[in-house]
Parts: sequence; structure tokens; C-alpha cells
Amino acid sequence: MNSNYQAKIRVKGKVQGVWFRAFTREKATELGVTGWVQNETDGAVYLEANGEKSKLDLFIDKLKQGPERSVVDDVEVEWAPAGDNWTHFDIRY
Repeated sequence: MNSNYQAKIRVKGKVQGVWFRAFTREKATELGVTGWVQNETDGAVYLEANGEKSKLDLFIDKLKQGPERSVVDDVEVEWAPAGDNWTHFDIRY
């Protein structure tokens, strides 16, 4: 059985101004992951995502690669039981 989890993720590197948030939403939608993503003032990207653990693991692998123009230096993940009940994946501004 594959239960749902929430991942609180912080991505560091060259991840702003390179379509990282749009890439994140696209990959989340492809995998059926819900949540949101936003830029942080320190240049990182922060997101929260809900889904099956196996799908979240795949999603995190995609984030580690990032879109073509990005350079991902670090991905920090904090796991929790599935929290908020989002219905899709949003970009927050």
C-alpha cells in the first residue's frame, strides 16, 4: 500500500529566472502531485507537495535535475503525513 505524504522542499542553486516554477508545476501535474511552489527572497525555491510516496520520490528526482537553464545545488526535503487537501498544483507569486 502506498500512502500519501507531504513533502516540504527547498531547492537551492540557480533556480530563479530559469522557468523553475513552471517546470515544477508541469512535473507535479504529470505525476498527479498537488501543492504549490514559490520563489524565496534568498534566491531559493520553496514548495509543498502532497501525493503518494513513490510519486513524490519521482517528483523530487525531477526537481534535482531542474529545467535546462537551471543549476540545482541542493534539495532539502522534510517529510510529514499528508496535510493540506490541495486539488492541483499552483505557482504562488
